[in-house]
Amino acid sequence: MLRLIHRGNGLCLAAALVLLTTTCLTNAADWPRFRGPNGSAVSEAQDLPTKWDDKTNLLWKTPLPGPGSSSPIVVGERVYLTSYTGYGADRSAPGDIQKLERHLICASLADGKILWDKAVAAAQPEDPFQGFIRDHGYATSTPASDGERVYVFYGKSGVLAYDLDGNELWRAPVGTGSAKNRWGTGSSPIIYKNLVIVNAAAESRAMVGLDKLTGKEIWKSDADNLFGSWSTPVMVDAPEGKQELVVSAPYELWGFDPETGKFLWYADAVADDTICGSVVTRGNIVYAVGGRGGSAVAITSGGRGDVSKTKTLWNKSLSSYVPSPVLAGDRIFCVNERGILGCLNAKDGHQEFQARLSNAGSIYASPVAADGKVFLVTRQNGTFVIAADGDGKSLALNKFDDDSDFNASPAVANGKLLLRSNRALYCVGNKR
Repeated sequence: MLRLIHRGNGLCLAAALVLLTTTCLTNAADWPRFRGPNGSAVSEAQDLPTKWDDKTNLLWKTPLPGPGSSSPIVVGERVYLTSYTGYGADRSAPGDIQKLERHLICASLADGKILWDKAVAAAQPEDPFQGFIRDHGYATSTPASDGERVYVFYGKSGVLAYDLDGNELWRAPVGTGSAKNRWGTGSSPIIYKNLVIVNAAAESRAMVGLDKLTGKEIWKSDADNLFGSWSTPVMVDAPEGKQELVVSAPYELWGFDPETGKFLWYADAVADDTICGSVVTRGNIVYAVGGRGGSAVAITSGGRGDVSKTKTLWNKSLSSYVPSPVLAGDRIFCVNERGILGCLNAKDGHQEFQARLSNAGSIYASPVAADGKVFLVTRQNGTFVIAADGDGKSLALNKFDDDSDFNASPAVANGKLLLRSNRALYCVGNKR
């Protein structure tokens, strides 16, 4: 075991060797994890609709068995997402926590028909339906797929693997702790080579790498200061053809060796003790935006130890507490939970514009960029469509007849945009 003392916080890292096996079998048109390929939230899809409602450009709508804030993913012609039932669906009368179940649902991308639904009873004791859990619920983590299996992270109930037909292959515990302020689980799994990697900050204050075929723990990097992070990790290019695993932690960005879990570097970043958003990358640069006070930073990979002074390209102020940013062209778009849209130039961090989205209300979903547009889903007031090369003015505000919360980030696949609420999964596209 390698031990590091990091700024007095007792950062203890445990690592084991990894066996390198198969690579991801998803194709370029898929949306295989939270915010799509490598968490970029960018799609090459074209001909996406600018306007829709219940009668216009709605291809299908599928009622869901229960609420959830997780995003849909797409693998081939199938859509996967999670929901929960049995407890917490009714805010005024949450019910019996012993009846809480989480569901992995598979639907047809063509028509929305549910092909299968696999329910798992929650490991107890689970966090009660109070505080911020009332806002996002018990199905917040988005599934991930390697094209052959689907992986879900159910917090205290662990990580589970299914084949594409819904047969459970394994389940692995990653801790039973509670998140800071008992806010529940939010980070989503990612896949790297033969590993499923999760930020189990809430459950065990650790990053964990599991063998994707068996669920066996390959490495675990314990880090007390990870507590307070709900950020989903991403991969960034590093020197000599390598890649690094990067996650946003309170006040800092951290870089790991994804094959061993070895801690490599850290840098000053989002100045907050609770981190919700994930980072985005391009080449060897990592961009982070977030914090209630507002922080934005660009850092290059490949360093060792404290790289705050040696690897930081720029550091600006921009607020985006819950949603993650998106890098569209040379522009970084982010929106805060109050509906303030900001745009920075990725090259030097200067502010292109800042605009208030009229009547946006609160926003938890992260923006997605595709077809020259940026799609911004509000919790209750519809989806804004913004021109990616514009000044922040809205091209359209699209709303369904659905007064439940829309907390999930959109998915894009095969010229279709997938949106989910606490009641239904929607698929929109230009009707011919």
